[in-house]
Amino acid sequence: MTIESCWNYPTLLCTPPWKIEGVFPTETLLPLEPEAYTITQEGDIWRVTVKHSGEVLYEGPGPLELVESPAPF
Repeated sequence: MTIESCWNYPTLLCTPPWKIEGVFPTETLLPLEPEAYTITQEGDIWRVTVKHSGEVLYEGPGPLELVESPAPF
């Protein structure tokens, strides 16, 4: 049996609180690859923006990290 499927490894937006011992970061599933987003910082405010549309997906405390999920969905 051959399975021909294009795996989709979604992007995870990891937000605070990850610097507090014993607390895991909040992970939000994003539909596009990590390269489709931009992270910017102005003072204490961090933003995640979709490059092609300019839509702001997150605005708040950081630091932030975009990572490709290790599991396909």
